[in-house]
Amino acid sequence: MKDQRSFTFAIKSLPLDCSRSMKWREKWEVETLNTWEPPEVIKKYYPSGLAGFDKEGAPVVVIPFAGLDMWGMLHSLNKADFIRMTIKMIETYQEIAWEQSKKCGQAAGTVSAIIDMENFNLRQYAWRPAGEVVLSLIQMYEANYPEILKTCYIINAPKIFAIAFSVVKNFLNEYTLNKIKIFKNDPRKYQPLLLQIIDDNQLPKHYGGTMTDPDGDPTCPSKIHPGGKVPKSFYLKNADDKGSSLTTDSFCTIVVKKGEKLKLPYIVAQEGSFLKWEFKTEGHDIKFGVLCKNADEKDTVVIPIHRVTSHTVDEMGVITCPEPATYLVVFDNSYSYLRNKKLHYSIQVTPPIKMSMLSDEEVVVKDI
Repeated sequence: MKDQRSFTFAIKSLPLDCSRSMKWREKWEVETLNTWEPPEVIKKYYPSGLAGFDKEGAPVVVIPFAGLDMWGMLHSLNKADFIRMTIKMIETYQEIAWEQSKKCGQAAGTVSAIIDMENFNLRQYAWRPAGEVVLSLIQMYEANYPEILKTCYIINAPKIFAIAFSVVKNFLNEYTLNKIKIFKNDPRKYQPLLLQIIDDNQLPKHYGGTMTDPDGDPTCPSKIHPGGKVPKSFYLKNADDKGSSLTTDSFCTIVVKKGEKLKLPYIVAQEGSFLKWEFKTEGHDIKFGVLCKNADEKDTVVIPIHRVTSHTVDEMGVITCPEPATYLVVFDNSYSYLRNKKLHYSIQVTPPIKMSMLSDEEVVVKDI
């Protein structure tokens, strides 16, 4: 009975979903993207590639995710072009899958994905523009391409990936989540599983196959673009040459006097909430850390107080708060006997993300 209700609901909602998807395709001019010439920076530093085909003929796409320099990308082009490039890639792989289905059958009409999280760093995704783009892309996928994915192997996932995925999974429906398999950095676990569905000559040697580039490179960069750090020569003229994205008019500003500490309390009422921060100092470094004050008024170290070069690179980060408590964000200038430190900061506590928080309209990519 449950399946019948779900089927009936899907049929009733189909015209609305199709209408939204058609409007979305018109907005992004999807039908003409094959003639769109991406900016040079995307062509050089967008990590993705077609490795080959699985045993049923479906395309196998590899994404070396850590090679995506979101900071550099979004300082070198606008968000719309980055999203447009992602749509173009999805459409390309979808077309390949469609052609494969004609030759190999229906099972070849979807895409098998390998997302390599080796050397993944959460820090750049704590930067709001980067996080917003990623969530927009996830919403875009769920609204317009839910059927394209055959299976997804997320491999070499570090511990910090769990924090990112705890956010991302709330934007994915159960149908998609059931297709995702996550593996830690242990090739002995994931390589045999990959070889069960992909012939070794269709998989780079780096992932357990036999395929290499002509020069012997096991990662096959000629087929799978590794991405990489975007040179500042690509940065737009209005981007801050010093690597700062913070505008002081949208941040609190305070002077931490020499020999003193600034402790900012933030009350977290819900387990699983997120504490996020962005800050920079002018001219000199400062010490930073996070403490948790429990019911006994005792401070527990969450992030040890340490010296950060926030005068050269903006500091950004996020933690998941495991329990309701008061969290103290500490800026420590007690080690300096000569200099006051001018600090610009933005600190937010956001509640756990639930699927119910997303309205129907938010499923479609918003205007950039």
